[in-house]
Amino acid sequence: MAPSQLDARRRFLLRSGLAAGAALTLGPVGRLLAQAGTPAGSHPGFGPIKPVSDLTTGLPLLELPAGFSYLSFGWAGEPLPGDQRMPGKHDGMGIVRSDGDVLTLVRNHEVDAGWGSFAPASATFDGPCAGGTVTLRFDSRAGKLLDAHASLSGTLMNCSGGTTPWGTWLSCEEIVSAAGPISLAGADHDLKRDHGFVFEVPAEGTSNAEPLYAMGHFRHEAATVDPRSGIVYLTEDHEPAAGFYRFLPKVEGELRRGGRLQMLRVKGVPDLRAGHKVGTKWPVEWVEIEHPERGVAGLDGMSGVIAQGLANGGSMFTRLEGCIAGDGVVYFTATNGGDAHCGQVWAYHPDDEQLRLLYESPDPTVLDYPDNIVISPRGGLVICQDAGGDQQHMFGLSTDGGLFTFARNNTRLNGEQGFAGDYSDSEWAGSCFSPDGKWLFANLQQPGFSVAITGPWQRGLI
Repeated sequence: MAPSQLDARRRFLLRSGLAAGAALTLGPVGRLLAQAGTPAGSHPGFGPIKPVSDLTTGLPLLELPAGFSYLSFGWAGEPLPGDQRMPGKHDGMGIVRSDGDVLTLVRNHEVDAGWGSFAPASATFDGPCAGGTVTLRFDSRAGKLLDAHASLSGTLMNCSGGTTPWGTWLSCEEIVSAAGPISLAGADHDLKRDHGFVFEVPAEGTSNAEPLYAMGHFRHEAATVDPRSGIVYLTEDHEPAAGFYRFLPKVEGELRRGGRLQMLRVKGVPDLRAGHKVGTKWPVEWVEIEHPERGVAGLDGMSGVIAQGLANGGSMFTRLEGCIAGDGVVYFTATNGGDAHCGQVWAYHPDDEQLRLLYESPDPTVLDYPDNIVISPRGGLVICQDAGGDQQHMFGLSTDGGLFTFARNNTRLNGEQGFAGDYSDSEWAGSCFSPDGKWLFANLQQPGFSVAITGPWQRGLI
């Protein structure tokens, strides 16, 4: 890394306050990895959960442990500048700036063609498409949303993504589609452009809506940047097979200038979807994706980018979702991986090029379909659930290897906020911590709102 790039990163971390939060993860996360070797047992966590009233609406939208409180904000349908409305299907989210008490978050919306772009023309990729991002400013001292604006739209199914060390958000399209006629959400649309790309969104203003083509044309899920190297790691939400990728930028921190896309390979182990013992470690290699732009050929699922990687010896996962880098480790989840087909948590160590199966759920009653993940500033991981059942939780994976329930979706509405129905089966997404560790932010995808949770956090849990 050039000295100027290192200085720029340090200035950003100090200005944003994110350095303090990152530093806290060093010890505890290492202890979490040390426990890998047997399936994680249960952990009492913060104790039993029970319904807690939202400080915004007064409704018991969540179940939480004793002593924790929360407020909801950024509901679907709320007004946005430009005579627009807040889109729904809230998904990935991250904090891209911290100015004193004011935190700037960028939130994905996994919407398809709907009613068309909700952003200004300069921030619109393809007019008929209604996915994109909203940027929100939250006052962490007062505990309230200050304002929100559209920052990218005209995209499709912006599922997850990730923050960068230089203070931007990477928003990922979880679809591969060619320009032309397509049926989405039960309606026919005429796309003007191909879809299946990563877009960069700044902390201020709006995105230029230009795809980062070199980062591949596939079913993108999450993206995370190793702050030590500038390498971007990417997950692919696809089955029956998915790849784990890395992007080596030509110029660190300037992704638009291109780079190389590669797929992970464990030599002699082509299939990592099931049949492996927790704690197993493998040496890792990387194979080239010669044509990252050839994704439209992948509409049948097993050609295009993933086919290139597998042909070159890349290893198969299934439905890769959350991805987060910290403490010299890149964690990622496989939603339906493992012998019970209900979830794996993986840990990749860039320094020694090693992959480890950190956790595997033995049964859907323990953990079913882990999705977005984030490292806690106190250690351990927060795991968002996207299960097929009628209960959706946020879990903690403690530093001593124990899994515990932290929160449960309890949303039932009778006209409040303009919605009516039982939404308690809607997935969690977008978990992220404030730099001081006081607030845990997360999203409930349906009917679409964000929450900020605070309470008696403890070191060694989350």
